[in-house]
Amino acid sequence: MNRHLFFLPGVGADPDFWRPLGKQLPADWCKTYFAWPGLGDQPADPAINSYDDLIGLVEARLPEHPVDVLAQSMGGAMALSLALRHPKRIRKLVLAVTSGGMDMTAFGAEDWRLDYRREYPEAAEWTMAEKPDISNRISEINHPTLLIWGDADPLSPVSTGQYLAARLPNAELHIVTDGQHDLIHSRASELAGLIERHLA
Repeated sequence: MNRHLFFLPGVGADPDFWRPLGKQLPADWCKTYFAWPGLGDQPADPAINSYDDLIGLVEARLPEHPVDVLAQSMGGAMALSLALRHPKRIRKLVLAVTSGGMDMTAFGAEDWRLDYRREYPEAAEWTMAEKPDISNRISEINHPTLLIWGDADPLSPVSTGQYLAARLPNAELHIVTDGQHDLIHSRASELAGLIERHLA
């Protein structure tokens, strides 16, 4: 059966973030790479004013057949929201160094907002203000889920991945030695086989 993959970036919003990994997955798998209008360096869209609006962008492109959703960082909270809203239209999940829609201060995570504002001064203000929170519903998500974490990521510590692995009923946690927050992009060759096996 042919696969259809949705790739969701983090708050950097770059649709090319996942491409190095996506190119190493089977060529006959359909791949859709999302950008987030108004975030990072992406042009703004007056219709996009919240994380819920971003989720709506993805919902609008969901086909009738189930898709696999691969998400990094902030995108992971959106992927879990999609799984809750459309359980029959999501087949499997791959979540990398995500907040999972939780309060990250409880895990000792560094605050990303100051550095983000310096790097992307034109990014939408609501990006910094909103905090998607689905923590009280995580245990409802039964989709096969691969969690990928780096042990050297100050923005999403390994304890976050361990917390999600304990609460998602059908999850497996893979820890990358010396992995940073960009590990999906920077270590794509190392992770492509693992992800392909999960999605096969």
